[in-house]
Amino acid sequence: MPYLQPTDYPNYGLPPGTTADWITAATALINSYCRRPDLNVIQYTERLRITAGVQTVRLSYLPLSALAPATTPLVGIEARYAKPRRGELPNLPMLEIAFAFSLPGQWSTIDPTQVDFDPNTGELTLPWNLLGLPYNEVQVNYTAGLASIGDDVKSACAQIVRNAQATPALNASMSKIDTMQMKYFSSSLIDETVQAWLNPYVANRLG
Repeated sequence: MPYLQPTDYPNYGLPPGTTADWITAATALINSYCRRPDLNVIQYTERLRITAGVQTVRLSYLPLSALAPATTPLVGIEARYAKPRRGELPNLPMLEIAFAFSLPGQWSTIDPTQVDFDPNTGELTLPWNLLGLPYNEVQVNYTAGLASIGDDVKSACAQIVRNAQATPALNASMSKIDTMQMKYFSSSLIDETVQAWLNPYVANRLG
């Protein structure tokens, strides 16, 4: 869905006659820069390794947002543990006994209500395994995005259109703006101001 509607054009400095293809191309460029399919609330799935000695992971897409009628952005969580590498196992006899009578590698379902999370940073804190073993891999199904497109994204979309229309190679007479052509000029269309508006929504750890 385009991030600007015709009724928004006057409020963000675009002439009323701006055609929809400019907005569609600018929206696609924003999604590409943010390395995500959409800034609206949609569902994602991530499988993450957990650093030895901690029970936290950080999700890539922010902010975490519940998709109605759900009340939590965490849709489903599964985790598993494997025997630690040499030097990672704490010197605790009870852990050695637990490993001896457990089956490492099996996925266990975690109740999302038992997981503490920060919607703005995407950090999850997992509970401990029933056997007292730390998890070392987790798969999270969650929803993230903007419940409503804010002024920062709308301003970025409008600025990209203005930058494109000011670029001679894009300002030629044509019936439709090609998204790939906009992508080719992305380094000049997404200027520092646009980057500042969009940086909070760029996916973490994905390049």
